[in-house]
Amino acid sequence: MNAYDALGAPVYVLLRWTSCTPDAAAQARATLRCALDELGYGGEVISNAVLAVSEFVTNATTHAVGPYEMRLRRTSAGIICEVEDHDPRIPEVPAFPAAAPYTPVEENRGGGLQALCMLLSEHGRGLHIVHELTGGDWGFRGQRRVKTAWFAVPRASGDRGKTS
Repeated sequence: MNAYDALGAPVYVLLRWTSCTPDAAAQARATLRCALDELGYGGEVISNAVLAVSEFVTNATTHAVGPYEMRLRRTSAGIICEVEDHDPRIPEVPAFPAAAPYTPVEENRGGGLQALCMLLSEHGRGLHIVHELTGGDWGFRGQRRVKTAWFAVPRASGDRGKTS
């Protein structure tokens, strides 16, 4: 099913799901992988996009209410992948602590280990992964009753489709 954005460009709805949908993240990964492959993307670009969308889908189903939707929008620069949920609150992205300087194990009395534990804490780690995978080209849009997480995928060399 296709919709159109405010500028009249097509928006491709790839997947809709609810909190009762089994393996929603796996379905989103497979669906996005197929769509990007059809558009001429390959290799690392697909792998990065699939991992990024998996993080967004997992965050949406864990922290927000549904129904949920995954969409693609074409732009002249590539594609925007979006995951929408029905919680308009934009999450805060926690900052990682500065890396602890290296000290030999015998001199390390918990400072480095403590910093490592903080670094590996689960809260917000997925958004940092998305940031790395997308080169920082991602974000959130909040609207009246929904929030949309998005990330950009640069244009593929084999993408011969029309741009919007």
